[in-house]
Amino acid sequence: MVTIALPKGRLADQTLDLLERLGIDCREVREESRKLIFTTNDGAIRFILVKPSDVPAYVEYGTADMGIAGKDTLLEEGRQLYEMLDLNLGRCRLAVAGFPERKNSGITNSRLRVATKYPNITKNYFSGKWEAVEIIKLNGSVELGPLTGLADVIVDIVESGRTLAENGLVVLEEICPVSARLVVNQVSLKTKNDEIGRIIEGLRELLKGERS
Repeated sequence: MVTIALPKGRLADQTLDLLERLGIDCREVREESRKLIFTTNDGAIRFILVKPSDVPAYVEYGTADMGIAGKDTLLEEGRQLYEMLDLNLGRCRLAVAGFPERKNSGITNSRLRVATKYPNITKNYFSGKWEAVEIIKLNGSVELGPLTGLADVIVDIVESGRTLAENGLVVLEEICPVSARLVVNQVSLKTKNDEIGRIIEGLRELLKGERS
């Protein structure tokens, strides 16, 4: 049996769409239920539904053999995993954002205050630029940081940019593109190579057909 950790929400539904196209029975997972663990009728695959930020932990520790996680989550968690495939789902970008005037004058001051849900990514990004920052970890709407004077800028996911625009903010610097990735436990890739390999190759061919 191969266990797959799925992030709760829209990304799980999009992943199930792909898996069903490979002939995997995902009906039980799609049913309205409070269950968190599901098994296909043939017993070949088990799904566990977890919080998106927890997927890397479940995979690294081998509770799940495979998982679906956003690139932002993988960078923030820094777990020991094999990143096997870009599923091209949930595409967006990680960026530094703030008030437009900072774009012209530069975003650096003596001690830049950065509000973010991604302290590790933020630390690594600004360390690479040799810029001194004070990181303020927030769990809610980070856009409030500059609006209330708590922070100078933010580091966050940007999709359409509408939320930024409605709050008078703009993208100052792009950090990296983000999309959903298929990750695999390092030991499982050896012990369940055939089963995992079939899923990976099936998805790769499926995605290749969509791009051609």
